[in-house]
Amino acid sequence: MNAGWIIPFIIVGGALQACGAAMNGQLGKSLVNPWLASAVSFTLITFFFTAAFFIMPHPLPTVKDIAGLPWWAVIGGLVGAVQVYAGLSFVNKVGAGPFMGFTVTASLIASLAIDHFGWFRMEHHPMNIWRGLGAALLAGGVTLIAKF
Repeated sequence: MNAGWIIPFIIVGGALQACGAAMNGQLGKSLVNPWLASAVSFTLITFFFTAAFFIMPHPLPTVKDIAGLPWWAVIGGLVGAVQVYAGLSFVNKVGAGPFMGFTVTASLIASLAIDHFGWFRMEHHPMNIWRGLGAALLAGGVTLIAKF
């Protein structure tokens, strides 16, 4: 992927995440059972990425790649499923704006900790006053969105 498209792609992904939360909320409402709605959502995702793999099967991991895989790397999708379940269950109760605001704020604060401590083999980016101020401003904005 061309480096000039990375930030726009991330921005589109973020916008689609908000749409996805609203869509998942309707899926959960229509199917009534949040576990069934989650299964439907992830079945579609599984088929999509399985098809993409068969269309573009390379590169494949080596034995060394697999041997170096940390135990926690394979549960990233399950961790992400918590967000999908939350969207299915709660976006209709709090609204899309507050839901995504809480999601983004919580994600940012956790990301700052991950960067600061270098967790999950991420490159270390120490916390500083500017990063803290940015997080505080985001939290303040979400508070306003949720309150009004």
